[in-house]
Amino acid sequence: MGARYTLKEMRALVGAEIGVSAWLKVEQPMIDEFARATKDQDWLHVNPAWAARETPYGGTIAFGFWTLSMLTHFSHEVGMWPADVAYGLNYGLDRVRWVHPVKVGSRIRMRCTLTELSERGDGRLLIRTSNLVEIEGETRPALTAEWIGLFIPEGMAPDAAPAANRSPKPEPPEAA
Repeated sequence: MGARYTLKEMRALVGAEIGVSAWLKVEQPMIDEFARATKDQDWLHVNPAWAARETPYGGTIAFGFWTLSMLTHFSHEVGMWPADVAYGLNYGLDRVRWVHPVKVGSRIRMRCTLTELSERGDGRLLIRTSNLVEIEGETRPALTAEWIGLFIPEGMAPDAAPAANRSPKPEPPEAA
């Protein structure tokens, strides 16, 4: 889902839920790719037969950091990015808590609430969101995290941030 508002309109959303993503099925190849990328081949995550036999989960579970990394994917789905933002930078995370393991084969989604928006004095805006990753059918969430980002408005000088840190504006999904 693309942005439904501009930076100016976003100010009125502080304290409101920005959106809820679609459910995403957690599949073993996703976890295996993350394990390869992070060079962490922990059997709890990559060996379904061992995890079914040796753990209380009945199979493999997602890495906590994989679940956290999915906030980026979900942020584009919920329309966190205003229409007039050229790019955004990760600024930090606060209060990250992994509450419940995510079993491979389960489905997760994110609820995102805008908790703070502040001017940086140079045209940039600091955004703080509260993010809850839910597991379908579970009463407890997978994780909660406060995510802090820096939005750079369109038309801002190109040297406002190092090129290596720039994130391209996401393309809207094609209609089905």
